[in-house]
Amino acid sequence: MSGNYRIIKHPIIDFRRGRRVIFYYEDKAIEAYEGESILAALYAVGYRVFSYSSDGKRPRGAFCMIGKCSSCLSIVDDVPNTRICIEPVREGVRVYKQRGIAEVPRKTNYTPAETVEINTDALIIGGGPAGLQASLVLADLGLDVVLVDDHFRLGGQLIKQTHRFFGDKKFYGGIRGYNIAEKLSKLVKEKKNIHVYTRAYAYGLFRNNIVGVAVRGDKPVNLLVKPKIIIGSTGACEKTIFFENNDLPGIMGAGGAQTLMNEYGVRPGDRALIIGSGNVGLIVSYQLLQAGVKVVGIAEILPHIGGWFVHAAKVRRLGIPFYMRHTITKAIGSNRVEKAEISMVNDKFEPIPGSEKVFDVDLVLLAVGLQPNYAFYSQAGAVLKYVPELGGLAPIRTKYMETSVENLYIAGDASGIEEATTAFIEGEIAALSAAIKLGVDKESIRKRRDELLDYLWNEYRLSPVVSRARAGKLKVTVSEEEMEKIRRGEYDGI
Repeated sequence: MSGNYRIIKHPIIDFRRGRRVIFYYEDKAIEAYEGESILAALYAVGYRVFSYSSDGKRPRGAFCMIGKCSSCLSIVDDVPNTRICIEPVREGVRVYKQRGIAEVPRKTNYTPAETVEINTDALIIGGGPAGLQASLVLADLGLDVVLVDDHFRLGGQLIKQTHRFFGDKKFYGGIRGYNIAEKLSKLVKEKKNIHVYTRAYAYGLFRNNIVGVAVRGDKPVNLLVKPKIIIGSTGACEKTIFFENNDLPGIMGAGGAQTLMNEYGVRPGDRALIIGSGNVGLIVSYQLLQAGVKVVGIAEILPHIGGWFVHAAKVRRLGIPFYMRHTITKAIGSNRVEKAEISMVNDKFEPIPGSEKVFDVDLVLLAVGLQPNYAFYSQAGAVLKYVPELGGLAPIRTKYMETSVENLYIAGDASGIEEATTAFIEGEIAALSAAIKLGVDKESIRKRRDELLDYLWNEYRLSPVVSRARAGKLKVTVSEEEMEKIRRGEYDGI
């Protein structure tokens, strides 16, 4: 453990760090800043191992950085199984590595949760682009909204995006992602009829349409929300792939590195190899350069680049080499990545012996796709369908974004992987549809919804660059008549 990995100067972002605080890691005092996660603060001063495998033998590092995996489970103020990537630093907190399966805590200083019941018009689960847009639309229509998000900051994936968004200015084209997040978060917090709960995890739908939400913090709350409608915008999580030592600290999701760099201002490594040339892999490659990380190359198993031309052209101009028809076969190191091996593949995508290339790196970023966070919809009883074009399982829905569970809507990457523009549009369509269902049925609302649907399906999704997503969304979108048959168990066309 050594070094200072905080980014002091960045060509785009001016990192505004909070008040300095002291917390304790393995009984050692660590200086951090309010607004950082515990993991980001530790990463900034050189720590790379945060927990161990269930048998206590293999070290674990950071991976997703958004609380969706188990790589950073730690003991925080005597509470085990705490994901420190989304646990904010605070003065005096004590943190320890978790070595394997933890014992049941017999004594902690954790305050018991108070149960609070809330009635509301709409519950929005997820404060990313779709959830923020939906909340604002419903609030502007005079409805009462509860917005919950498991992070301690709103914005979702927008927070970590430094590039200017493409597309129509009506959907934030030309604005950098983190600026959009700041703008929408500010608007949401200014609305008196939007009640925001961060560090809040929606753990299930219960009878009588009650949603349980665990709100963490100094005064934890077991929130029992009874909404008239629910809009799920729970986003997505990163996929991984199998190769030797794929769990070494230093193997990280590309989005995890973006979180460290662009949200917390922490450099994720010194030398990086990227696996995957989709948009995420391309974008993160030049974001790494902005953060002062050397990118040794991008390995892509296919014979062609997967992302948009505009991103690929920028990467080429920056001199980052591509290794087409290559995949990672091995990570090398004891307690962290020290080298990485890639190999060329044959037509069956099998590594070709003798084609190995080894790079000196301390960071391997996996940009191999996302999958929808579908757990809440599955638990709620929504019908799901596996669609490769959408990243995995996604709920069946009507064009108005209502799922097979009546009054449960969906929007954004949770509905199938696409990108931010469609998340904004789907969030608004879901909100307008929900408002109509709640009786706010004005001609202007229906007209706006029809305009959005027409733009989404007959203009935006006709672009060749999103044709794959369009094909996937068609597979999970049914008519209202078909949805009624699904609810009655009479439809077999899924």
